Amino acid sequence: MTDDLRPNEQAIDAGPASDAALRFIGTIHTPWTRREDCPRQGRMDGPECRIVIAPAWRAALDGLEEYDCIEVLYWLDRSRRDLVRQSPRSDGKTVGTFALRSPVRPNPIGTSMVRLLRIEEGTLHVRGLDCLDGTPLIDIKPDRCDFTPKAPPKPGDGQTQTED
Repeated sequence: MTDDLRPNEQAIDAGPASDAALRFIGTIHTPWTRREDCPRQGRMDGPECRIVIAPAWRAALDGLEEYDCIEVLYWLDRSRRDLVRQSPRSDGKTVGTFALRSPVRPNPIGTSMVRLLRIEEGTLHVRGLDCLDGTPLIDIKPDRCDFTPKAPPKPGDGQTQTED
């Protein structure tokens, strides 16, 4: 894979991946089949995309329709995982991988805040994604700004910074 590095990019020999035991819960369907066509960031006015939830997990969608925006986490399965420095503009100027939202990461987890349009028979219709068609789904969460915890409060919930 080192033959497709941009000027001044740096890769490491990370060895074989010892992936965590993630459980993919569905598949994301978007208009994009090639990375070069995929947007860098999703837009809330972007094309409608579908998130198809595996039948075993469809009951977990109960109550999600209450939220206008949700966070979608997905596995960027076609991304390389060995770059520590990247040149996002292809101009030879590099920055560390952790300073970017690039899909090229040691653990290629993507996340997008998307607008939930509707849920039909285990399929979420959304706008705002930025991943390739067929991307495996890891998780879905309500927008943290709109979410009110359903469990009783815990002592640390109201904790703020204390002065030294």
